[in-house]
Amino acid sequence: MKSRPLAVPGVFLFSPQAFADPRGVFLSPYQEAAFVEALGHKLFPVAQTSQSTSRRGSVRGIHYTLAPPGTARYVCCTRGRVLDFAIDLRVGSPTFGLWDQTELDGQSCRSVYFPPGVGHAFVALEDDTVVTYLMSERYVRENELAVSVVDPAIGLPLPALADPVRSDRDRAAPTLAWARDLGLLPDYTACQAVEQRWRQN
Repeated sequence: MKSRPLAVPGVFLFSPQAFADPRGVFLSPYQEAAFVEALGHKLFPVAQTSQSTSRRGSVRGIHYTLAPPGTARYVCCTRGRVLDFAIDLRVGSPTFGLWDQTELDGQSCRSVYFPPGVGHAFVALEDDTVVTYLMSERYVRENELAVSVVDPAIGLPLPALADPVRSDRDRAAPTLAWARDLGLLPDYTACQAVEQRWRQN
């Protein structure tokens, strides 16, 4: 498995090797040795796994968890194709507001690690696109928030879509500046403290 950091500090892309034979393809989207080599610690204790299925043109995000408690995610597209975004929402981070993008698909099963406080968004580029998530915390509704994916101050290069599909929550999400003024964004120091606890275990 190969890995490389993305522009947002702490975010890594993992690309597994695929083994093909007449039956099909076998690969391993998560490999502990590669993860430890990239980040210097093991993956967080997994509290929940989740999965979304999206039609072409669906836009999800920008989603994040308050910190504390802080939630990390290991995200993989297992079917279809997405344009995936990582956005630094950590107040106090030297790269606050910085984003990066990558394409994930069900053939390569590349995965992205999102540390606590980094927002996640994606656009489904094919019908029946499946995205899976390993999460360090269980879903608690009041801790899960969103920032507008179309906030011009963030400037995500969303593809032109004839019929973009977003949830009511995502359409009503505040801008990054508004969320910051309201005290709704995760704290950088708190996010670092969460990761530090994993390193000690």
